[in-house]
Amino acid sequence: MLARTTIATLILAGAPLAAQAPAAAANARPTILPAEQQIAAAVLPIPAEFRPTAQVLGYGADAKLTVLRPGAGAYVCLASDPRVQRFHVACYHRTLEVFMARGRELRAQGLKAEQVDSARFAEIRSGKLVMPAGATALYSLTGGSFDPATGTTTGARPLFVVYIPNATGETTGLTEKPVQGAPWIMYPGTPKAHIMFVPTM
Repeated sequence: MLARTTIATLILAGAPLAAQAPAAAANARPTILPAEQQIAAAVLPIPAEFRPTAQVLGYGADAKLTVLRPGAGAYVCLASDPRVQRFHVACYHRTLEVFMARGRELRAQGLKAEQVDSARFAEIRSGKLVMPAGATALYSLTGGSFDPATGTTTGARPLFVVYIPNATGETTGLTEKPVQGAPWIMYPGTPKAHIMFVPTM
């Protein structure tokens, strides 16, 4: 079993938060990859059959998030933030887009992680923000490096998440304690409860 502090570090570095709002480091002149290369990297986390139809959000010349490629498929994918040195891409089911986009909006307003969650949870309770009724997936790759020439990554750590709003250990039969190599529930009993799959650290 992994220490909770170790898992917390992994999560804060991984998909769920980054999908909502990548934490940008101060960098006046980030290197922006061509849209085609950003797209190629962004779709890598998901199974190959979903990649051609995924919508991709990435970065324009102004380093602001924008739609690089429209898509009507199951996933929305985020390119790696050029203002952050660490490579990170994530793809989540499109029914999570309202939740993720709201997180980005709130962070852009200066709210921190706990404040963002409090605001979104209140909006969910009021009916203003609607979470998916069923299970929805999120995939990510973090760390390592991306080779634009080959469209492949080296050393990136995979993470798989299945959102089940308000799920608990009791309702799913899964532990609420962090476990490497086995599924467990993170944020149990909340709108963003999800099953964590951490293959390796």
